[in-house]
Amino acid sequence: MKTTYREAVREALREALTKDPRVFLIGEDVGRYGGTYACSKGLLAEFGEERIRDTPLSEGTFVGAGIGAALGGMRPIVEIMTVNFSLLALDQIVNNAATLRHMSGGQLSVPLVIRMATGAGRQLAAQHSHSLECWYAHVPGIRVVAPATIEDARHMLGAALAESDPVVIFEHATLYNLEGDLPERPSFMDIDHAAVRREGTDVTLIAYGASVHKALAAAEELAHGGVSAEVIDLRTLRPLDEATIIASIVKTHRAVVVDEGWRSVGLAAEISARIMERAFYELDAPVARVCGAEVPIPYPQHLEQAALPQVGAIVAAALATRG
Repeated sequence: MKTTYREAVREALREALTKDPRVFLIGEDVGRYGGTYACSKGLLAEFGEERIRDTPLSEGTFVGAGIGAALGGMRPIVEIMTVNFSLLALDQIVNNAATLRHMSGGQLSVPLVIRMATGAGRQLAAQHSHSLECWYAHVPGIRVVAPATIEDARHMLGAALAESDPVVIFEHATLYNLEGDLPERPSFMDIDHAAVRREGTDVTLIAYGASVHKALAAAEELAHGGVSAEVIDLRTLRPLDEATIIASIVKTHRAVVVDEGWRSVGLAAEISARIMERAFYELDAPVARVCGAEVPIPYPQHLEQAALPQVGAIVAAALATRG
């Protein structure tokens, strides 16, 4: 079935709301406007104001309301317009949602799902375009997922709602218009493991979110030059699926980590460190990293593109690991 990433997210929301009366969607413009990215368009008319709740522009308030509802037995889906705005709710997410199970000795659980758009590429400048996934992946007590495909966008939400602890879902904003086939499969998906999106033998390209598609394009370009690249879609950023990463390194002996986030103290650094810890003697070259430039995301299109990992840079990094 042909669909888009946006429509897959909307169908996932519709299914969740239909199946479980405890589920409701809350956030800025999710109701009458239909969502900033049109992911909830039509759901207000279908499910009503009790379950599709527009909120004031106060992230700390409506994330806190979601946490309270989860503690009370509901299954809230909180939508934050963009990852940059989620910083206004960090206290609620990090100091409350992530800690309450531990601080209550296991007596409390917070079955909360927080969805937010992330990433650059739409000329929305620094306050709407950063990739801060690593900030959340740093925090014990929450699960962090990043659906890169239409299939994952459709089915990861159901899996997240089945968790008894908070799940943060990062949807890269440039993927909403992505079109493709949606295979028919059960509406529950494993969110514990990475996915090998392309098999290869010469170098491993590790990515997540929109960068997966750039890694796949780089692998295709490398193939024309006789280099076989394996592409791993991390899918879940916390906990990381180390086993899939290490198994690929054992096969290819080289790795390039692609991360739209900043290089300093980022996910790419964490992944390369884990490869070193578990597979150092399997490496034939240092792990390479292709990351976003160490600047706030610029507004001009040419500067924005220059600040982001691109296919050419991934290809060059992969070739450099071969000497």
